[in-house]
Amino acid sequence: MFEDLQFTNPIIVSVCVSLSLVLTPFSYSIPASCEEIFKVCFFLICVLTQVVTDEIMKPFGRTYIPSSYVKYIESGGSRVMPIRLTLTTSEYENIFMKINGLIFIGGDADLETSDFARVAKIFYRLALAANDAGDYFPIWGTCMGMQLLTVLVAGENLLTKTPAENLALPLNLTTEVQSSRMFNTFPDELINALTQEPLTGNFHNYGITIKDFQENEMLQSFFTILSTNIAKNGAHFVSTFEGKRYPFYGVQWHPEVNRFQWYRKLNFPHSRHAVQLSSLLAEFFVNEARRSLHHFDSPAEEESSLIYSYSPVYVANITAYEQAYFF
Repeated sequence: MFEDLQFTNPIIVSVCVSLSLVLTPFSYSIPASCEEIFKVCFFLICVLTQVVTDEIMKPFGRTYIPSSYVKYIESGGSRVMPIRLTLTTSEYENIFMKINGLIFIGGDADLETSDFARVAKIFYRLALAANDAGDYFPIWGTCMGMQLLTVLVAGENLLTKTPAENLALPLNLTTEVQSSRMFNTFPDELINALTQEPLTGNFHNYGITIKDFQENEMLQSFFTILSTNIAKNGAHFVSTFEGKRYPFYGVQWHPEVNRFQWYRKLNFPHSRHAVQLSSLLAEFFVNEARRSLHHFDSPAEEESSLIYSYSPVYVANITAYEQAYFF
């Protein structure tokens, strides 16, 4: 599709240079060649698939991704690539060098022994090594994805009961929010609303308590707590954090549901501020992914990897999701 584009065309060069300067200020030096500049203009974020555990969805496929995550990423300005759980380590290493960011989504999986955890650990280690070498690569964890990040960093499962199922909550923001990467560009009005209005949808039974977080040297040194909340059982849990040194981010709540899930029996926040919160976080993480210089070797290879090769299935009649991709 793009093979016939001529990189000597001044319009194309101008557009790509402008995008590199506008979208990634202060992130890295502009690539030396026009071909490299063009590659920076096209990037994608990968989503690790989940094993289907609900019997009612098993006829559709072995693994899946709720479409709300796909729409969420696309709304921030990125394309999406699904990552299957059945590939070899060398295949995952090859994929890593072609993608610009990774999201661990919510769901239900063993965070130490499942295929989901095994594959996540491979990418986590690759991301650590890449960032250590100056090769920027961001990871985002939502709900179970955030819990998984704590297991990967701590080297053990420290999760305890923090029931907050079907609760829309404000956040108890810490003083570190003002200097955080995640929230420091948020308008004051939204920051105030975030502390007073129920803008975050919570659908979890386990989490990391503040006490367990602070008593674990690995977690304490790796992440900065940006917000906390109180569970139904009174447990104080960490609800948002970001890496101190690494561009790794976690939210115990679900920003994607604010705009892309509509099941009436669940407390999905759909207010103006809730939608704004979801939009800004999607844009934030996509901007983080723009800082990665990874790319595919050819447009054809890249296009064949995108989720557009699959058709979402309507599942709102059997689940709380509107649609889902099955693999």
